[in-house]
Amino acid sequence: MPEVARAGRRVRRRECPCRPATITLRDDPGEEHDERRPRTRGECAHGPRPCPWVTCKWHLYLDEAKARRPGRVMVPWPGLEPWELPETCALDAADRGGMTLEEVGAILNLTRERIRQIQRLALAKLAAGMRRVRR
Repeated sequence: MPEVARAGRRVRRRECPCRPATITLRDDPGEEHDERRPRTRGECAHGPRPCPWVTCKWHLYLDEAKARRPGRVMVPWPGLEPWELPETCALDAADRGGMTLEEVGAILNLTRERIRQIQRLALAKLAAGMRRVRR
């Protein structure tokens, strides 16, 4: 919660390096049209690690879905550069198999409780989809 200064003005709280940040992207199609960029998981699986393709849907450095506005992205690790992340590709983490909530939270910079909530919502969506298919 922001502190209140004596004059009644709010004082911004210091940015925590582990707290996600939202940024606005400029139109830079340079990486999208690179012929070296892998198009399938088969091409990507044995590529360089850490993954250099930050705008890939599965890269963990930027998250467009969490930003909630077009043209903006969430940076879950604002204090780190892409090559400093503990894990760079969600597909690599999925290939390793089962993980605990703590392990998933450490990769995504979320708490164990938030991962549990997301898991519950995903399972509910799957169950609702299965009920529709059976009808």
